[in-house]
Amino acid sequence: MNLENKTCEPCNGNSVKLDEPAALKLLKSLDDNWSIVDGGRKLVRQFKFKGFAKATAHANLAAFIGDKEGHHPDIQFGWGYCHVTFTTHDLGGLSENDFICAAKLDQVVA
Repeated sequence: MNLENKTCEPCNGNSVKLDEPAALKLLKSLDDNWSIVDGGRKLVRQFKFKGFAKATAHANLAAFIGDKEGHHPDIQFGWGYCHVTFTTHDLGGLSENDFICAAKLDQVVA
């Protein structure tokens, strides 16, 4: 599906909230460690590391990608972990933008 080659569309009131079948179809194009949670409203991936520096680096990568795309993730990190969550807050659920950013993060960390 080459989501990593797409660019996020600005959220301008015309964005489309994905239904469950569409979200699950896009999920198949991502790394197996991504999952859809919170009743289909969030796309999450949990990274585990030995130490703090790699967790910080992954948090910075996710932040950089989100900022570049204008679609910002929620990030939690600390010693040994980095949790990245994408959601389209304006829609109260998932849009294609969430999967585009996740695919771009997958490409960088692969």
